[in-house]
Amino acid sequence: MELDFARLAIMAVALGAGAVVKGATGMGLPLVALPVLTTFFGLQHAVGLMCVPLIFTNAWQVWRFRAAARDGRMAFLPLFLAGGAIGIALGTWALTSLPERALVLTLGIILLCYVALKLAAPHFVVKPALARRIGPLFGMGGGVLQGATGISAPIGVTFIHAMAMDRDAHVFAVSAMFLLYASVQLPALAVAGVMQGQWLLEGVLALIPILAFMPLGQAIAGRLSRKAFDRMILIFLGLIGLKMVLGL
Repeated sequence: MELDFARLAIMAVALGAGAVVKGATGMGLPLVALPVLTTFFGLQHAVGLMCVPLIFTNAWQVWRFRAAARDGRMAFLPLFLAGGAIGIALGTWALTSLPERALVLTLGIILLCYVALKLAAPHFVVKPALARRIGPLFGMGGGVLQGATGISAPIGVTFIHAMAMDRDAHVFAVSAMFLLYASVQLPALAVAGVMQGQWLLEGVLALIPILAFMPLGQAIAGRLSRKAFDRMILIFLGLIGLKMVLGL
């Protein structure tokens, strides 16, 4: 499908905006860019196109915040990621087989309920011991959502946010999650017969606006206090939930 300059410009702006949010919060690239890409390409094409940017940007963030890997609260992460890998396989099947609206609506409601809980009980925290026990289930749920829709934040990021880690640990855990999901999703799409070589090339080109704007988000985040960062994540999750419920 040929795209005129206006469409290319709109997609570049969407990718750049997603990159600013990702630079500031460690997430947000697919949440901002994927709806626009889906409008022009369709869901399968958009999900395939985003694999390369997600692998590259999250690998870089995992390396940048690698010191947080020594945080004792990261004990939940291996089994969480293992569950995510299983979930990706299930979600990729759903992408090619099932309608997504009912699932997205349900997840949007769950996400808004979580935001309401955090506002009503701001000291609610998932403790490390509980995170290790239930992490694989949430990892799998995030993987299913990532595989089916290209967006895993409503489950994965919500769970990690509920652990109330500091910014570096939060960004490391979220980035490790996205890196694993995208790395498993790419071959899963190929096995399912969905992935195309042209989409990989488009994903490489998408890195241009992403790499140009991520540093801006990082500069913004560097000026935020822990409380302000937490508030930014909550606002972002609330907007995601509202968007999912309204079907925008």
